[in-house]
Amino acid sequence: MTDSKYFTTTKKGEIFELKSELNNDKKEKKKEAVKKVIASMTVGKDVSALFPDVVNCMQTDNLELKKLVYLYLMNYAKSQPDMAIMAVNTFVKDCEDTNPLIRALAVRTMGCIRVDKITEYLCEPLRKCLKDEDPYVRKTAAVCVAKLYDISSSMVEDQGFLDQLKDLLSDSNPMVVANAVAALSEINEASASGQPLVEMNSATINKLLTALNECTEWGQVFILDSLANYTPKDEREAQSICERITPRLAHANAAVVLSAIKVLMKLLEILASDSDFCAMLTKKLAPPLVTLLSSEPEVQYVALRNINLIVQKRPDILKHEMKVFFVKYNDPIYVKLEKLDIMIRLANQSNIAQVLSELKEYATEVDVDFVRKAVRAIGRCAIKVEPSAERCVSTLLDLIQTKVNYVVQEAIVVIKDIFRKYPNKYESIISTLCENLDTLDEPEARASMVWIIGEYAERIDNADELLDSFLEGFQDENAQVQLQLLTAVVKLFLKRPTDTQELVQHVLSLATQDSDNPDLRDRGFIYWRLLSTDPAAAKEVVLADKPLISEETDLLEPTLLDELICHISSLASVYHKPPTAFVEGRGAGVRKSLPNRSASAAGEESSSAEATVIPNQESLIGDLLSMDIGAPAAPAAPATNTSSICSEAAWTSYSAQTPPRKPQTTPPPLLLQQPRLLGDIFGIGQGLEIQGTFSRRNGQVFMDMTFTNKAMQAMTNFAIQLNKNSFGLVPGSPLQVAPLQPSQTTEASLQLGITGPVQRMDPLNNLQVAIKNNVDIFYFACLVHGNALFVEDGQLDKRVFLTTWKEIPAANEIQYNLHGIAGTADTVAAKMTANNIFTIAKRNVEGQDMLYQSLKLTNNIWVLLELKLSPGSPDATLSLKTRSVEVAAMIFAAYEQIIRSP
Repeated sequence: MTDSKYFTTTKKGEIFELKSELNNDKKEKKKEAVKKVIASMTVGKDVSALFPDVVNCMQTDNLELKKLVYLYLMNYAKSQPDMAIMAVNTFVKDCEDTNPLIRALAVRTMGCIRVDKITEYLCEPLRKCLKDEDPYVRKTAAVCVAKLYDISSSMVEDQGFLDQLKDLLSDSNPMVVANAVAALSEINEASASGQPLVEMNSATINKLLTALNECTEWGQVFILDSLANYTPKDEREAQSICERITPRLAHANAAVVLSAIKVLMKLLEILASDSDFCAMLTKKLAPPLVTLLSSEPEVQYVALRNINLIVQKRPDILKHEMKVFFVKYNDPIYVKLEKLDIMIRLANQSNIAQVLSELKEYATEVDVDFVRKAVRAIGRCAIKVEPSAERCVSTLLDLIQTKVNYVVQEAIVVIKDIFRKYPNKYESIISTLCENLDTLDEPEARASMVWIIGEYAERIDNADELLDSFLEGFQDENAQVQLQLLTAVVKLFLKRPTDTQELVQHVLSLATQDSDNPDLRDRGFIYWRLLSTDPAAAKEVVLADKPLISEETDLLEPTLLDELICHISSLASVYHKPPTAFVEGRGAGVRKSLPNRSASAAGEESSSAEATVIPNQESLIGDLLSMDIGAPAAPAAPATNTSSICSEAAWTSYSAQTPPRKPQTTPPPLLLQQPRLLGDIFGIGQGLEIQGTFSRRNGQVFMDMTFTNKAMQAMTNFAIQLNKNSFGLVPGSPLQVAPLQPSQTTEASLQLGITGPVQRMDPLNNLQVAIKNNVDIFYFACLVHGNALFVEDGQLDKRVFLTTWKEIPAANEIQYNLHGIAGTADTVAAKMTANNIFTIAKRNVEGQDMLYQSLKLTNNIWVLLELKLSPGSPDATLSLKTRSVEVAAMIFAAYEQIIRSP
């Protein structure tokens, strides 16, 4: 008879009936009753009222009954913690049972009961089980430590369980080692510090590699994932690890294969790329990847997503395996599309004929989405493999002749890109494209056709008629088509002004007066003003040479690709997103990156000055308070590093007889020079108001101030003193302020040096100032604008930028969201350059503009930046990487002010 009888609803299923059966003296009756209780619990009935009766059944030698009771306890202990304490003695007793299965079951159940009161009693049994003579008990206890850490991390650390867990890495049983590695990995991810709890060294790695050959497949995955976090100390050790991991590539389990590939991909970064060993290893990686493609479709898809990453990083691995990515008729659409993408990545001059033949065949399929992708793929091949462009264009023309609507439209879209890539080469086919004008109904295809007509208007005799036909339904067109129509007509007018005057006026009127689209209206006004004020300038702007498009616009950004390679065989490699993008909390883990090559250009920055270490803040304003107001002003003295920097001798003074120096009136090259109130300090009838700002001119920091005398007497003999600060700012010259009569205002500009004593402030750019004159000493604090501290030699070489970005730990990367941004990537880059934030490179990735920038502070701290902009969107993401993360908040504040400035 099956166990389904326990799920039937009869009178015996009532709580009181079960209660009496649980207290029956016969063991068989008890077991039957417990099974009924578990069945009720499984279908969602509340049987918590039976807790004491079920717990009483724990006192038995029957392993099956004990398992059932433990299952009940795990489910209800959290809702009945006081009752669960009753079971503690039995747990402790079972942990010393002669049967290793019972010992393991007891420690496993205690680990699963997430009740603080029970965990206190778990420590001693767990400690014994970690040293148990039976490996099954030890491996169960290892996992229990990870569960206990999740409940109470401090208890695990205080009780020394981590050290015991580390000792299990040297266990003679490979499964114990695998479970210890899995537990430590879990604890590492949960660790608040994010730092590894076990230092991986050669000895530990050797133990793991020894256990790798003997443990189960999931044990192997845990060990390989742990090995992926280890960076060998030299190339020889990397080779040794590769040799011992390579046999895993022949494993039947796909997870083991992908985990092994992940480790090998990481180690390949350390090996010399031109070595024989590296070439041999590259050849060995291809067969296991190809084998994965003979699995079921779901596994194929996961393998293909991982292969996509591998091909982007190392295309040589699969360069001879093009045929395995050819689409089969019975492949699901998600597999077909992924194979298509990889085919394009592997396409080169030697295999392009084969690829084009396949793609042309795919374009005759019945699946519309797949056909569209296939046609686009032909265009991508033309752009990527230049010698084959003519053959690709010929193939596209053949497809246009089929007159299949969606094929024709996709072909026109990709031909537009081919024209951009190869100007003045294939324009002879325009007449063929124009024949299909009436069949175009998709916005992207119509916009592409309009662009072609506008760009090559001088070659199309009836270009004005063609564009006029589009204008008839202008209001009903998609915004993308409207924008292209506006630009195309203006291009036509600039090329043939005599016979298109009415057409251009008509389209400008439609764009500026009849449209609700702000983008279209703005573009219309710009063109109108350009054409009416300076047609020659309009011609230069509108008909300017366009940059050639790149064939690899869909490649992942290098740092993201490196991070995803470190996550091969995980969800991150399927989504092509870092774990932080879809996992919240501790599960996201620390960001990973590939190791740097030993021969990298890491030393190229060594010639630059060493970054100043900012010491911790000790006293905020103590030094300023030690000044003597009654003493006469002393002559200027050089800055000193002694603790008495605010003594009378350190003051810079101004004599009333000396004519005041006129402050510089040259407009600063930097932005954000709006004055703001630095201090507004009033005594009784002796007030001094100070307004001002910080700026950077001629490579120096300036403090520009406006003084207003609100006292009842004249003010003379001005002097200034700065407290110790994060950037060593000190007065570079005496403060020169003319005698100030009551209610009078005057300006002064003070050059600041950067050689003073350093003390960390909070916030970092906080500056405490004392102004002294004949009336009193006036204290105030202000914030130095971050951009005043950005030096002029902050531009890194591209290669050094990439190397430095990889070298800086992932934990040092901070992201900020920016809102309310206006302008394009180019205008943003120009603003930043004006403020000594230098753009190293610009890329377009999946429609987003990426700016890679660097800056250097006056204390030689380098900051690397990555800005992601979406055209037309007011939001952006700024990623910041630096070895001194404490400067991040100040940099972001300055960046935000600059990017929002007019």
